[in-house]
Amino acid sequence: MSTFDAQLQKIQTAPGFIAALDQSGGSTPKALRAYGVGDDAWSGDDEMFARVHQMRTRIVTSPSFDGDRILGAILFEDTMDREIEGAPSATYLWERRRVVPFLKVDKGLAPEENGVQLMKPIPGLDATLERAKAKDIFGTKMRSVIKQANPDGIRAIVDQQFAVGRQILGHGLVPILEPEIDIHCPDKAAAEATLLEALVAGLDALADDEKVMLKLTLPEVDGLYTPCIDHPNVLKVVALSGGYSREEATERLSRQPGMIASFSRALAEGLSAQQTGDEFDAQLDTSIENIFRASMA
Repeated sequence: MSTFDAQLQKIQTAPGFIAALDQSGGSTPKALRAYGVGDDAWSGDDEMFARVHQMRTRIVTSPSFDGDRILGAILFEDTMDREIEGAPSATYLWERRRVVPFLKVDKGLAPEENGVQLMKPIPGLDATLERAKAKDIFGTKMRSVIKQANPDGIRAIVDQQFAVGRQILGHGLVPILEPEIDIHCPDKAAAEATLLEALVAGLDALADDEKVMLKLTLPEVDGLYTPCIDHPNVLKVVALSGGYSREEATERLSRQPGMIASFSRALAEGLSAQQTGDEFDAQLDTSIENIFRASMA
């Protein structure tokens, strides 16, 4: 069995959730501060990315970070190009942890228009996807944000996500489409209903062999995204924590049958550079177990 087929089998059949370890240049300082590493601990992007790679390495090499509870991990491009314990990051995750590696490929958000922020253009995407495939990356993730229940804006977001998703499918990778709805959206439930309709239309237009994943904000109506979860072109629907605390995110997730977590801030909540190894591992184990249980509810 090829590496891709083994990873596909795991995504389709194994329990667990997806760890989001893909903080990019804009969100990295905030993630480091939350981890107890102040801005005075690094100077320039190179040192900043080295620091955050140390944090991510500490997470994925912890005994609690294992393939029994974690299906996959989403990496920032800088992380893909680095090593963990002497192995390329994606190789380490799959061969030593049995965790399926994904790559964040978007380059951030465009200014808000029609109540949404589309993705900025992604220059060199084909070359990035070729490198990712060569490194045994299974899939990708790309984020855009809905801030208002504006049907035109929401359709534009979904159209863009599926257009880039098809480009990714063309390289033999599985795209995670992430049209996030801001948890502070003033009419969040209406935005979610409009998004669901647009997503189902996009999924229905895919060919039988075009399989995607979706990463969505935890909805106001429990079970709202069941039509996506049950759709034959969808491998998994995962939930982002979106700024909710881990307690609230896991509580909301536990009410969504068939949806699993893909948390970033909620996963790292409570972790600190100042913790001893045992303290760090115990906190991470607690976080992983709570998120795993909510994903399996």
